Amino acid sequence: AYNLLNFNQIPQVREYLTNEQIHDIETVGTVLPFKANNYVVDELIDWNNIPNDPIFQLTFPQRGMLSDEHYKEIAQALNGNHSKQEINFIANKIRFELNPHPAGQFEHNVPELNGVKLKGIQHKYRETVLFFPAHSQTCHAYCTFCFRWPQFVGIDDLKFAMKEVDLLVKYLNSKPEVTDLLFTGGDPMVMNAGRWKAYLEPFLKGAVPHLRNIRIGTKSLTYWPYRYLTDKDSDEILRLFESIVKAGFHLTIMAHFNHPNELKTEAVRKATERILNTGAKIRTQAPVMNHINANPNVWSEMWKKQVKMGMIPYYMFVARDTGAQDYFAVTLNDAWNIFRNAYSQVSGIVRTVRGPVMSASPGKVQILGVNKIFDQKVFVLRFIQGRNPEWVGKPFFAQFNPEAIWLNDLMPASGKDEFFFEEELQEVA
Repeated sequence: AYNLLNFNQIPQVREYLTNEQIHDIETVGTVLPFKANNYVVDELIDWNNIPNDPIFQLTFPQRGMLSDEHYKEIAQALNGNHSKQEINFIANKIRFELNPHPAGQFEHNVPELNGVKLKGIQHKYRETVLFFPAHSQTCHAYCTFCFRWPQFVGIDDLKFAMKEVDLLVKYLNSKPEVTDLLFTGGDPMVMNAGRWKAYLEPFLKGAVPHLRNIRIGTKSLTYWPYRYLTDKDSDEILRLFESIVKAGFHLTIMAHFNHPNELKTEAVRKATERILNTGAKIRTQAPVMNHINANPNVWSEMWKKQVKMGMIPYYMFVARDTGAQDYFAVTLNDAWNIFRNAYSQVSGIVRTVRGPVMSASPGKVQILGVNKIFDQKVFVLRFIQGRNPEWVGKPFFAQFNPEAIWLNDLMPASGKDEFFFEEELQEVA
């Protein structure tokens, strides 16, 4: 893999990028994590379409991903006589100003067991627990929009990570309402089969009887499909998937695809086929983002291709309020129009997808549309998931704001100061 220290070794960098572009990558990459590999560089990026190629935008830091103020600050540090420690101090200061853990992840999602905070677990929604294996704290390549970017910048206080699977089992057994366990990271599929067996063994032996579904959040199908083809333990990983299914679990690979170009290679086609042959399902999700996929035709093409390959379109998200949000964000109104126009171009079997959805502090809020109520233009919204399950499915209305890019940009259409959930949110959170 290439990172900031050796990306100049990529032949295409010197051939296709200007000195200014290389300088921008080095500058922004000092703050936001950068990592690519030969599959992304050689098979996914169209180097004749730089800088507009969507996969280049998806993986290589761009000048606009930092504000002018932050860019100038880190550029001056790099150009001065600063030590590595001093540069890292300035980079960390900027990182903490980029809302590293949005939606109350650290404050409200980390549970306790016998008075001890479990920093490798998040439990926001009643039925689903997220687990961050300590051995999955990287990815095959990094997305420039990633809302989990703090996992990769070397600040331990910002990481979610845990290796004590026995504590996970104890916590799950204290929560009989939990049916779903999601392995996330980083990317759990960077773990070898031996690590996976150690994490999964208690569940395969029935240690948590009420657990029904196991999910794996991964970008590996996009960034390294050879994980399921030619890696030395590829077959072992697939047999492990089979064992999960045979143990009676519904296994879903939560795959991240941001553009149809990520589906074009023979490697991803074969990897998808091999995964599906284990009995696992593949559900797909991605945020709608400026510079990458803010076009309904891109989404409809991607969804149709995914269904043809046997995948299930699941979510179109809104770019989260962290990191380079200003660079990627589209307005909520534009996001809804992109979703609606893409949705109208596909058949019923593709319409499993839900969107656009904000994973905000109170829950997953879907934008159902824009309408008029008593001559007032409003956003129609509903919870798909909520910190309080009683909120789920209830439609509510916000004043139409054409510039809004996130939930906190909206005001209730009722004339009140707060939405119906906000007072209770203070207690639930």
